[in-house]
Amino acid sequence: MFRRIFIANRGEVAARMVRACRDLGIEAVCGVSEADAAAQYSYLKEAAEVVCLGPSPAKDSYLHMERVIQAAKQTHCSAIHPGWGFLAENAAFAALCKQHGLVFIGPSPSVMDQMGLKLPARAAARKVGLPVVPGSLCALAHADEAVQVAEEVGYPVALKADAGGGGRGIRRCENEADVRTAFVEASREAASAFGNATLYLEKYLEGGRHIEFQVFGDGRGNAVHLFERECSVQRRHQKLIEESPSPAITQEQREHYGELSAKATAAWHYSGAGTMEFLMAPSGKLFFLEMNTRLQVEHPVTELVTGTDLAQAQIQVAAGQALPWSQDELVLHGHAIEARINAEDSEDNFRPCPGTLEEFSVQGEGVRVDTHLTGGDAIPPHYDSLIAKVIAHGESRDDAISKLDTALEKATIVGVPTTSPLHRKVLNHDDFRKGEYDTLWLSREF
Repeated sequence: MFRRIFIANRGEVAARMVRACRDLGIEAVCGVSEADAAAQYSYLKEAAEVVCLGPSPAKDSYLHMERVIQAAKQTHCSAIHPGWGFLAENAAFAALCKQHGLVFIGPSPSVMDQMGLKLPARAAARKVGLPVVPGSLCALAHADEAVQVAEEVGYPVALKADAGGGGRGIRRCENEADVRTAFVEASREAASAFGNATLYLEKYLEGGRHIEFQVFGDGRGNAVHLFERECSVQRRHQKLIEESPSPAITQEQREHYGELSAKATAAWHYSGAGTMEFLMAPSGKLFFLEMNTRLQVEHPVTELVTGTDLAQAQIQVAAGQALPWSQDELVLHGHAIEARINAEDSEDNFRPCPGTLEEFSVQGEGVRVDTHLTGGDAIPPHYDSLIAKVIAHGESRDDAISKLDTALEKATIVGVPTTSPLHRKVLNHDDFRKGEYDTLWLSREF
């Protein structure tokens, strides 16, 4: 087992990894920017050592690969945990860690490269039997090719960036004219946002739901799945509420797509935690979209319904230990729902609202709160606006919803606007209570 691990992240992510290290008896070393060093968050006081990586902008600190490597080496760490975001899915960084004798807690650079672009990921999925959304099999050279594929799969279609993410580089097209116009716009946006103008095209599945399967591999051809999460409550392709199990998935589907996901993970010799993202068509069929080669923000809902600790398991497998569980040992217990509380004004197009969190308290029976903040802490303008994840676990879906709603109703959050009121509206909406919603539901209803 590792003696010291460098946490190459910040905020709630870093707090989660510090806790996992502590529970395993490992010393955690945290890298921080100047803004976070000044903030002195509580998790930094638990760290064995804190190293300033550079100025507040992420590009000069958390995204500066050489500074992160140097800090890890100077503090005598043998491994680096990237968390999620920043360098977590950067294959070049994972390779750099290996070059410097540091264990990157995550999959190999080659697997990350394969999954980092949508077209190679779709090809790899098809090879192992995962169903993909009908569309182009390779990069589109020009608009004429896009029109040809669109006519084959039928309108509406979506033009997507090969290197895309977070909803950027996507254009919905209803006809040939839309495709020709969108091809120019999407390729320009992709080149600007990702440095890669490559596009492909898929059939646009209306009324779809976002379903993802948590997978875990040991890097030696063994893997399991830890069931699914429902992530369809979104704004601008960004998740707001996640739950497990999904109210739209049958037991037969759970077993079928879970087994497919685990087999694919094993075939790719994947190491650590990963997520298979699917789009569920109104017909009930699931289509593979992509694989996220990291631990997800919403992993706590899976931990609560399976009784596992995915962060600890990541570290154990990276240290050479066997998978902590067999597939037969993984069983669903109850229901869990997570609300991402962001410092944003949901009445003003989700405008980020950095500032000082004057008071902060969220608690309740069966409720877990993952956060790095306490009353009086600053929320800087340089990073993600996430304040906390509030996760409720109950015997049933209704029970979990009730516990989460009660916790948010009684919460004390003073100093900045948050998305908490919107979460309560969602939780108490008839459609949500009945489990009848899709990825466009939030924008339609609110």
